[in-house]
Amino acid sequence: MKHSYLTAVILIAVIAAVAVGSQVLGIRLYDRIATNLLISLVLVVGLQTFMGNSGLLSFAHIGFMGLGAYTSAVLTIPAQMKGMALPDLYGFMKAVEISPLLAMFAAGLVAAVVAAVVAYPLMRLSDAAAVITSFALLVVLYTVMNNWSAFTNGPRTLFGLPKTTELPVAAIVAAIVVVVALVFKESRTGKLLRASREDEVAAAALGANIPHLRWRAFILAAFIAGIGGALWGHFITSFAPKAFYLKETFLIITMLVIGGANTVTGAVAGTILVTVAYEGLRGTEGALNATAAAAGQVVGLTEIVLALAMIAVMIVKPGGLFPNREIGHILNRTRRKKEIATP
Repeated sequence: MKHSYLTAVILIAVIAAVAVGSQVLGIRLYDRIATNLLISLVLVVGLQTFMGNSGLLSFAHIGFMGLGAYTSAVLTIPAQMKGMALPDLYGFMKAVEISPLLAMFAAGLVAAVVAAVVAYPLMRLSDAAAVITSFALLVVLYTVMNNWSAFTNGPRTLFGLPKTTELPVAAIVAAIVVVVALVFKESRTGKLLRASREDEVAAAALGANIPHLRWRAFILAAFIAGIGGALWGHFITSFAPKAFYLKETFLIITMLVIGGANTVTGAVAGTILVTVAYEGLRGTEGALNATAAAAGQVVGLTEIVLALAMIAVMIVKPGGLFPNREIGHILNRTRRKKEIATP
């Protein structure tokens, strides 16, 4: 457990360094990038709690992010604006207006409840069948968000959310989520779930209720995704259902795969690396389009490079940058080796 404490301290220090460093620079663009990075970190670490411990890829994570964003929006848009932002909203919801903090928690609860209701039968599946059904669940959630006009304004942009997600708020939530993920990993449920990831038959023979273990992890991941969606919604303040579909799903999974899906350290490292690369590539793409250096417009450079980077990482380091051990465990092991080597 000591290495888990050290890991938590190091990762929280990294989060604090991102937030404080951006504040010290005093550049508004860097503040936005850092805030977006920390929101992405919440989502990636949330996905790691399920995918890293169970070994099952989940495409539905971004769908629960969308549920959280829309739940928080409905609960926080000022009553006088709801007539314009959500003209078809149910009458009993038009006067509801609560604080963004409470709405964030409610967003997580709604996402968790939906996950609890729909996911249990899916947790009995493994391998390709589990991946396909999780993608189908993403399609279902996206379709609901795209057509439930009373709650989401349909495919049109929903606006009017109060901007309450500032850099310190995102940093605090990210730090809490990292601690939650590490605690879950070291819990009995987390350990049994990782045992089933390594050998499902052996874990079941020892009495592990594998579908139930996966179900618990899936609910926790959905809860964190819902909170991440609320954070993002109150950062961007206007969005449409297309923000919670394939592009964002690919980006979040890329962050986790490159960093290492089996570790919380990998989730944090992957988020930082991919965000820096993503913003750098977007800037390069914009610069190329603003000059005559390229024949015509450069489109899709960012996505292509990230896809190639993920392929390269999977070939060179299939487990990602931190495949099996947390940073605290690595440092403790290195220190012990030095002590042994020292006469």
